[in-house]
Amino acid sequence: MQQLTLMVLTAVAIGGGVFSFVHALRQRPDAFTAVDKLTKPVWVAILAAATFFLFVFTVGSIFGLAAVVAIGVYLADVRPKVDEVQSGPRW
Repeated sequence: MQQLTLMVLTAVAIGGGVFSFVHALRQRPDAFTAVDKLTKPVWVAILAAATFFLFVFTVGSIFGLAAVVAIGVYLADVRPKVDEVQSGPRW
């Protein structure tokens, strides 16, 4: 049961990694610097490495955990700000 749970969590994390990587690839490079985040090539490299580590290691390993944290930071902090700066204010 523990093995199955780890496999499911890893699959979900890989899905998040692929989504984040594709999202970062499709954004304008100036959007990242406009919101005072790392540059687009740096985020693309981080997300590519994180997704690769999730393919190689499970979420239960230290590398898998670091990959999940990197993907989570992008999804929770960088992505909303990049989307906002490109679409303008919502109000």
